[in-house]
Amino acid sequence: MNVILAEDDNLVRDGIRLLLETHEGFNVIGEAHNGLEAIELLKNGNKPDVILADINMPDMDGIELIKAVKEFDPKIQVVMLSMLDNEKYMIQSFSEGASGYLLKTVSPDELIFSLRQVVSGERYISSDLSFGLLERSSKRPPALATEPVNLHLNSRELEILKLIGEGLTNSEMGEKLFISRRTVEGHRQNLMDKTGCKNTATLIKYAVLNRLI
Repeated sequence: MNVILAEDDNLVRDGIRLLLETHEGFNVIGEAHNGLEAIELLKNGNKPDVILADINMPDMDGIELIKAVKEFDPKIQVVMLSMLDNEKYMIQSFSEGASGYLLKTVSPDELIFSLRQVVSGERYISSDLSFGLLERSSKRPPALATEPVNLHLNSRELEILKLIGEGLTNSEMGEKLFISRRTVEGHRQNLMDKTGCKNTATLIKYAVLNRLI
């Protein structure tokens, strides 16, 4: 996976690069301080699968960058990495064509997982933001199903679903259940396939509304 990092904070950008380079299959092919530099990298022949970008950057911010990237090449995925825990920015990012929205509190495991999800064609919202959305939506009385739905989930998938609801990372779930992180990722993907959910937020909301957790 070829990645371009667009982040004006050198320490944050260096940290992300070091993290990605410790995982097999990730290749940081370019770094930019703002959106304009990221677009220049594309014009100079760099071909990323995904651009990981902050929203608040000088000269060209992350939202403007999404628009410019999609005009340049719609196949390039853009993931926002921000301190802004705000539905407005998340909705704006997705409406402009972003494939993911992560808070900077995201764990290393979730960052890696989210990029793989996005490159495989899915959209992703970080779990911290998902729980915030769920908490706010829970203040509005939902129309609960009268009976739990029957999705033919096996006992392991129900365990994983419960732990996702508790906010555990893939690694933490693996340690708790004595299985590998990759196995946890497989169960998580099976849950999304069976429920038709596209990310953690919708998966948790689905489980709560249908009394699965």
